[in-house]
Amino acid sequence: MERMIREGRRTPASGWSIVPRLVRGAPPVALVVVGALALLVGMLIVTRPLTSLLLLTVYVGLSAIFTGLARIFSAPETPMWSRIAFGGAWVLLGLAILVGLGRTLELLPDLIGVLLVLGGLASLYDALARGSVSRRVLAAVWGGAQIAFGILSYAWPDVTILVVAVVFGVRTIVFGGTLLVRAVRALVEGGRSVPGAAAGEQQQKDAARADAASRPQQTGVARRRRARAVWLAAGRYALAAVLIGLVSAGWWANSWIQDGAQAVDAFYDPPAVVPYEHGRLIRVDDFAGQKPPGADVHRILYTTRDAVGQPAVASALVIVPQDAPAGPRPVVSWNHGTTGVARGCAPSLRDASATKWAIPGLDQAVARGWVVVASDYSGQGAPGVFPYLIGRGEARSSLDAVLAARELEDLNLSRQTVVWGHSQGGHAALWTSQLAEDYAPDIDVRGTAVLAPAAEPVELAEELTSGDANALLSILISWVLVPYADTYDDVDLSRYIAPGAEAIVREMTQRCPSEPGVVVSVATALGVSEDRPLYVGDLTAGALGRRLQDNTPTGPWAQPILIAWGDSDEVIPPHLQHQFVERLCAQGDRVRSLEYRGYDHLRTLLPGSHFVPVLIDWTDARFRHAATHVDDCVR
Repeated sequence: MERMIREGRRTPASGWSIVPRLVRGAPPVALVVVGALALLVGMLIVTRPLTSLLLLTVYVGLSAIFTGLARIFSAPETPMWSRIAFGGAWVLLGLAILVGLGRTLELLPDLIGVLLVLGGLASLYDALARGSVSRRVLAAVWGGAQIAFGILSYAWPDVTILVVAVVFGVRTIVFGGTLLVRAVRALVEGGRSVPGAAAGEQQQKDAARADAASRPQQTGVARRRRARAVWLAAGRYALAAVLIGLVSAGWWANSWIQDGAQAVDAFYDPPAVVPYEHGRLIRVDDFAGQKPPGADVHRILYTTRDAVGQPAVASALVIVPQDAPAGPRPVVSWNHGTTGVARGCAPSLRDASATKWAIPGLDQAVARGWVVVASDYSGQGAPGVFPYLIGRGEARSSLDAVLAARELEDLNLSRQTVVWGHSQGGHAALWTSQLAEDYAPDIDVRGTAVLAPAAEPVELAEELTSGDANALLSILISWVLVPYADTYDDVDLSRYIAPGAEAIVREMTQRCPSEPGVVVSVATALGVSEDRPLYVGDLTAGALGRRLQDNTPTGPWAQPILIAWGDSDEVIPPHLQHQFVERLCAQGDRVRSLEYRGYDHLRTLLPGSHFVPVLIDWTDARFRHAATHVDDCVR
C-alpha cells in the first residue's frame, strides 16, 4: 500500500488513468461487469459513431470531469493553483457538456477542440514543472500535439467527430478487455490459494524465503531497474517522434487541402451600394482562364433577385466572338450543371469553364457569332444562398445575367435568346424559359435545350433515396437539404438528419467536387453511410417534399423544347426523362426528344457527342425562325 501511495504521488493521474485506479481494488465480479459494459460501449461508439452520438457526448463529458478531478486530487507536490486551474476548467467543461446535452450535440466538435487545447496546455505545464528528461520531452510533445489537433478540429469538424469516436471507442474497448483479463487472472489465482490457517503459515514461510533470497539479488534488481528505466526513456522518445510525425502529417494534409480550394477573390464582393433594379451591371473584368478560339471572355458581377425575391448579387461569364457579323448578336444563355453549392464552386472561378469541355458546342457557337452568357447563379462566387434545384432563384440569376451583359461596352445584344442547360442547369433552363415573360419580358426566348435535366426533383429524390446508401449520395443530399433549409423557413434541417449531425452535413456543402477537400467529405460519408444514419427523415415528406414539388417546372412552354439524355445515365434514371417527356406531350408542349445509346450523364455535352451538332443546328433554326423538326409528340 505504501508503495502504491508513493507511486501515486510521483505520477499524476490523468484522464487515461483515473478510471482504472477507481476499480483497482474491485472484486473479480465487479471487474467482469465493468469490463463487459466498457467493451459494449466501445464497440457501439466505434461501429455507430452517429447513432451513438449521445452516448459519445456523455462519455466526453464524464471523461472531462474525471480528468479534472484526477488533476485536482493527485500529485500533491504540484502547486495548488495549477491543479485547481487546469482541473477546475476540465470539470466545468465536462459539467457544461452534460448539462447542455441537447445543444452540446451540435457543439461537440468545438468542445473537443477546447478540451484538446486545454489538455495540451496542462501537458506543457507538466513538461516545465517536473520529471525526468524523457518524461518532460514526451509531455511537451504530447501537449503540442493536443493543441495542434485541437486547432485542426476547427478546420474539419465533421472528421473530428468520427476520429474522436474511434479514439474514445478503441480506448474503451482496450480498457474493458484489460478489466476482463484482470478478472480472469484474479479468479484463477484465487482458486489456487490455500485457505484458512494454512494460508497464513504458507505466507510466513514465503516471506522468510523471500527475505533470505533478497540479499544476493539486490544487485541484479538494481541493474534491471536501470535497464528498465533506459527502455522506458527510449520508448518515450519513440512515442514523441511518432506524435511529431502525426502532427506534421496532419498539418501537411490540411495545407494541401486548403491550397487546393478555390479562392474567391475581391471581384465577387459587392460594393456597399448597388443598384436596386435587377439585371444591372456592377463591374466587369477579364476572365483569366482558358478562352475558346476567336473569342474574348469577361466575368461580370450584377444585381438579381434570390429564390424568395430579395435583392441579391450574382456573377457570370460572357463569351463574346471577336469577328462576329454586324448587328445585334443572338444570345445563348448557358446554365451549368452541379458544381457544388459553396461560393468557391462557381464556374467563373475555374480555368476551363469557358471551353468546349464545359459548354457543349461552344466553339461552333462562337464561330456563328453567338454570345454565350453563363451565370454562376447567386450564392456561387458572390455571397448568398445558392439556389440548388430552387427554380426561381436559378432562373432569375440566369435572366439577369443576360440583362446585365447588355450594359457591356461595344456589345450589341439581340433580344433573341435560346436557353441551354445540363443536369441541374437543365432544371434552371426550364425555369428560365418559364419565368422569362413575367420577370424579364424584354428577353425573347426562342427555345429551350436541356441535356439530362433534373426536371422532376420529387421523383428524383425518391429514386436516389430508394437505393443503397453510399458516400456520394450522402454528399448530394446535403447539397439539396442545406440550401432548402437556408432558403425556406418551413424546412427544418433537424427533421431530416440524425441528432448532432448538422455539423457533418453543413461541412459537406463547403467543399467542391473539383477540389482536394472533397476527399474529406467522401471519407466522412463512408464512415457513417452503412445504415444511412445521416438522414433519418423522408426527403419527400413534410415541408421539404412540398418545396421540392413547388420547384418542379410545369410549363406550359410557348417555345419548342429539345431534350436529350443517355440510356446509361447513372445520376438521373432514364425512365424519369421518358416520364417527363410524356408529361410535356400530354399538356401540349412541342418537344423533340433524343436518347443516346451508351451515353452516361456527362456524355451528351462533351466534344464528340452526336448530340452537339443537333443542338447547334436546332439553335440556329430557332434564331432564324426556321420551320424545322421541333415536335416528336404523338397527338
